[in-house]
Amino acid sequence: MQSEQTLSPLARLWYPLTIRLRIMRRNLFNFLEELLRHPTAVLGAVVIIACVLAAIFAPHLTAHDPTRGDLNVRLLPPAWQQGGEPAFLLGTDAQGRDILARIIYGARISLWVGILSVGISVLIGATLGCISGYFRGWIDQVVSRLADLLLAFPFLIFAIGVMAFLGPGFVNLIAALTFKGWVGFFRLVRGEMMAEKTKEYVEAAKVMGLSSFAIILSEIIPNIFHSVLVLGTLRMGFMIITEASLSFLGLGIQPPTPAWGSMVADGRDYLMTSWWVSTLPGLAILILVLSINLFGEGLRDILDPRLRIE
Repeated sequence: MQSEQTLSPLARLWYPLTIRLRIMRRNLFNFLEELLRHPTAVLGAVVIIACVLAAIFAPHLTAHDPTRGDLNVRLLPPAWQQGGEPAFLLGTDAQGRDILARIIYGARISLWVGILSVGISVLIGATLGCISGYFRGWIDQVVSRLADLLLAFPFLIFAIGVMAFLGPGFVNLIAALTFKGWVGFFRLVRGEMMAEKTKEYVEAAKVMGLSSFAIILSEIIPNIFHSVLVLGTLRMGFMIITEASLSFLGLGIQPPTPAWGSMVADGRDYLMTSWWVSTLPGLAILILVLSINLFGEGLRDILDPRLRIE
């Protein structure tokens, strides 16, 4: 085998890349093996993947428009009940809109809210946490006091206040959720950064002449990434619940756009006679959030060696 010194410049660039790809592939296989040992996490992952696929291929899964109704078929029961029609498998709402179509399209809203709100929160919180935890000083004091101030308010009450100020809408909803959502990631990353920066491998990197930002990006972040990933997965379910709560109150996604929270609100007046209008979207919220939490718990057991199941 040729030594690295005798390789061509292109080969010297390609050689480390192939090594990294092999390591990534091996780590992926090890992760999948560990995941298969957690049946509840596998079940959660399967349901999440099913929801994602349903959201992506929604136009191919239903022939009904989720925003247009027909009063001639309003409040039809599910197809398996007396009076139901096969064309409306889960029945219709008070405007004659197909419940199944609205649940499928509503999954898009819930998933996008969870992904975007958590993604932006991770970006802001992790960045501030890295800077505050590693450099400390006045930056740490200012950001930490701001985080403490935001923690004094209950999340839902705070989000309601922000939405009341900004007004309903998808963009404003993401802003309201991330306005405080970054705090949890900031506190996690700050604590991990303060613990990691005193370890020997960081001191060795300093001796090698690496800059502070290089140490943070290449040495510390890979060692705390698993904690951020687990928290982000679990927080996604919380964001979906919060979005549904705001939509239920009329402060989130506005009709006729299908959102699970507003669908539950639409059926409040028909619970005794048309239970499916509220119950089925509520079950969709329950199943998705429970699946995300089960998958997140499995990730924590797999990625955190301190909690790994023997």
